[in-house]
Amino acid sequence: MRSNIGVMGGFYVISEWIMRFSLSNLLWALYNLPIGLLLLSLLYLENNAGVLYLTVPLIVLLPFLFFPATTALFAKAREWVRKEEDPGNARTFFNYYKENYKTSFFGGLIFVIIWGVLVADIYYFSSRNELLMNLFMIMGILIFVWMLNFLSVIVHYDMKIGALFKHSFLITIGSPLLFVAVAISSGIILYISLYMFPLLIPLFTGSLLSFLSFSAFYRLHMKVSNKALPKKPAV
Repeated sequence: MRSNIGVMGGFYVISEWIMRFSLSNLLWALYNLPIGLLLLSLLYLENNAGVLYLTVPLIVLLPFLFFPATTALFAKAREWVRKEEDPGNARTFFNYYKENYKTSFFGGLIFVIIWGVLVADIYYFSSRNELLMNLFMIMGILIFVWMLNFLSVIVHYDMKIGALFKHSFLITIGSPLLFVAVAISSGIILYISLYMFPLLIPLFTGSLLSFLSFSAFYRLHMKVSNKALPKKPAV
């Protein structure tokens, strides 16, 4: 009898986590629906003439939609990691979206510019210098991890935009274990989602990526950071 209760309890916990991840991820995908439609249109273009017409609005929408929605997803991940998802305390996805919109918008705008410069460099040097191309690839991984750490820092600390960028960059380059954990876990999730099971993207990809990234950030750095930095209070 006890073993049956234990099995049923295990199934309940698993189903609860599946619902938690999938519901938040579906909301994230819904907020990013215009971006998703533009990406699908780009994939199915039969000529290059329309690439520019679709790429420009796609880039413009990133700071307006993608970064605020992803920040809200990281805020939900913070709830899960810190076990704050009690019905009396938990905030909705929209609450987090609205609360962090301004900061995530400006942060997203800066990251879009950084990514734009990197992509332009890759395009220009793609057939000119193999060493530079390898350097740009390393820089791309660094910027990607920095971006994920920036999202974790946004939802955990109450800082101005400049301090958020500075702190997230310092922990990115100053914490090899965090860098490797975030880079490998997110790389595996993205590879599986893009090349093996694309259906995971609207269901679990964003939630899993934010949960694992924030977990690594939280476990490796909170002991030191909690003593020195102003933390956002639990709701």
